[in-house]
Amino acid sequence: MGRLLKKRDPQLKKKKKSETDQNDSGDISLSQLSNASTTTATIRDSSTKLGSLKKSIGEIQSPNIISSNRYISQSLQFLREVKVELKKVAWPTRKQTAGSTLAVIILVMLISMFLGVVDIGLSSLIHTVLN
Repeated sequence: MGRLLKKRDPQLKKKKKSETDQNDSGDISLSQLSNASTTTATIRDSSTKLGSLKKSIGEIQSPNIISSNRYISQSLQFLREVKVELKKVAWPTRKQTAGSTLAVIILVMLISMFLGVVDIGLSSLIHTVLN
C-alpha cells in the first residue's frame, strides 16, 4: 500500500525554482553555506537525541504495546488513504441513481418471471413423463 504524499505549497515550488535559476552559474552564497552547516549540525544533534529517546522508550514499552501501536498507526494510515481515494470518486447524481435502481429492479423482475415460467414448464414436463 502506497503512502500518501503531502501536498506541497505551489509558492514554495516557485521559490525553489527561482532560486535555482539565480544560481545557475554554480556559485554558492555565504548564506547557503551557513544554512547547510546549521542544518547538518541540527540533524546530528537530533539523531543523537532520537537514538537515546528510542532506547529509553524501548526499555519502557513491552513488545505487545509496540506491535499494537504499529497496527493502530497502520489502520489510521489506511483510513486516511481511503478518505483521499473517496474524494476522487465521481459520485452519481440523484437522478442517475434513481434511473439505475429502477433498471435493476425491472431486470430482476423480468429474470425472476422467466425462471418461474421455466421452472413451472420443467416441473409439468417431469410430472407428465413420470405419470
